[in-house]
Amino acid sequence: MSQANPVVIVGGGIGGLAAALALSQKGIASRLIEQANEFREVGAGIQVGPNGYRVLETLGIADKVAELAVLPDDLIFMDGVTEKQITSIPTGAAFRDRFKYPYSLVHRADLHSVLLEACRESELVQFQVATKVISYEDTGTSVNVFTDKGETFQASALIGADGLWSKVRERIVGDGAPVVSGHIAYRAVLPIEDVPVEFRRNAMILWGGPKCHLVQYPLRGGKLFNLVAVFHSDKYVEGWNTEGDRDELIKRFAGTCPTVQALLYKIDSWRMWVLCDRQPVKQWCSGRTVLLGDAAHPMLQYLAQGACMAMEDAVVLADEMSRANGCYAGAFEKYQARRYLRTGRCQVMARVHGDFYHAEGVVAELRNGMLAKRTAEQAYDGLSWLYDAVI
Repeated sequence: MSQANPVVIVGGGIGGLAAALALSQKGIASRLIEQANEFREVGAGIQVGPNGYRVLETLGIADKVAELAVLPDDLIFMDGVTEKQITSIPTGAAFRDRFKYPYSLVHRADLHSVLLEACRESELVQFQVATKVISYEDTGTSVNVFTDKGETFQASALIGADGLWSKVRERIVGDGAPVVSGHIAYRAVLPIEDVPVEFRRNAMILWGGPKCHLVQYPLRGGKLFNLVAVFHSDKYVEGWNTEGDRDELIKRFAGTCPTVQALLYKIDSWRMWVLCDRQPVKQWCSGRTVLLGDAAHPMLQYLAQGACMAMEDAVVLADEMSRANGCYAGAFEKYQARRYLRTGRCQVMARVHGDFYHAEGVVAELRNGMLAKRTAEQAYDGLSWLYDAVI
């Protein structure tokens, strides 16, 4: 399948690349426009659940990602104050039998690079960097896309994969600025050699504390050690890759257990970002223009589903577009109908999980008591809505 004009995709992150790759597999050409000087991803580790792994397989890149990933033995929840283990979800053979796909831990840059390489291998994907899309015009039969370089591209459709602060979303939804959660995340990656042996476990471990939590897990086959510290604060600088204030971090984790303190003190320099999301909406498209990933449904990171949902979007969108015979407005309506409730549930439940992780006092005791009684099978049942879904 082909068309006179390619689809223009705004944003060269994981969602944009996944969309370009999924479209190429359906014979649909695209032009990826990225405002940065190169296609690259910043950040540290991300977690890819079975639903995300299913998409990697659909996109034909699961094996390459697996070479760079870690498959943890367990997902562990620890009390960050008492240092007691509250619950553990095994993610070995029984987990894979239940959900058909593994749980994996991968560096964000590694996943991005595999997607980028796969896109570059396709003759149907064009790339343009250091370019901002400043406006567009939907003519009804095509979309004229205008850039800051004075260029005009005629596209068969426009996909806004331009993230949390999406300019395309402004035109379609117009709901203003993202919602600032009051939660700040600090991230750091260490060579595994710099981590004391007693802290090296093949597991994703979350230390829940009062208005804070710390996540640790290995990356790149165990060569790296990923740490993400999250806490409540009204002291922040907007951005994704700003240097964090170490003193502020230590203050917010005061009262946590010796292990958490020891891990925090291993890091000299942290990168920080402010956690934001938006209220779920069901209108993601207008004519031949549509939203994808964080531009459509930004969510807090507490379900570890941001990248997975964006990649799911890409596969569903390409599926609908391939059946549309060029009538993309109708395809976009069908795409959003298939996606908005699932992604909306993730947006809502991510907020709930954030409160859950950061509970204190009586609420924390209730949380711990409830989780401690849960069997592995009950934990799997509780995740089935997310991991069993057939997109």
